[in-house]
Amino acid sequence: MLITILFYVFATVLVAAALGVILARNPVHSALLLVLAFFNSAVLWLLLEAEFLALVLVLVYVGAVMVLFLFVVMMLDVNVEKLREGFARNAPLGIAVALVMVAELYYVIKVRSLGLDLAAGAPPLPADFSNTRALGAVLYTDYVYPFQLAAVVLLVAMVAAIVLTLRRRAGVRTQDVAAQVAVRREDRVRLVKMDAEGRE
Repeated sequence: MLITILFYVFATVLVAAALGVILARNPVHSALLLVLAFFNSAVLWLLLEAEFLALVLVLVYVGAVMVLFLFVVMMLDVNVEKLREGFARNAPLGIAVALVMVAELYYVIKVRSLGLDLAAGAPPLPADFSNTRALGAVLYTDYVYPFQLAAVVLLVAMVAAIVLTLRRRAGVRTQDVAAQVAVRREDRVRLVKMDAEGRE
């Protein structure tokens, strides 16, 4: 019963945070609500006893991608005074998001410490079961082609992003790699011989 209540509470917070991401006018608020949405997804993975997926979601998305988003949003057109004002204005929402995440972690840890069945209705798992090993086995056997296709799509997106940044712009100095590779030592270094001077 407690597991069902926690699931519905976390799912409600997740849906509300996702709606806030697309409805908020402030980009910093959207980024913070997206952090909350990712965190609630990770908590739901924990309730399903998929600890590896939960940790990857927190480390990769909350810990890396969203920090990058927040830096990009808050550091464009940097103005120290405006930055301080923005920090003070966004601090209440940030504190509220952090408190919600701490409360959710507390309840999940409390439920696990009570020994309740998190995956109610699911068949019991053996003691030496590793969901990381099972995920790897499924990913590289049954879903190896979709996995490779996703990797190719990400590679194409990365190359496209690099190509878009290499556009020729007037007034911007660019790097000529071919000219740098073709440089000879004789063109850059000149050896000068000088007579030794004795001490007087």
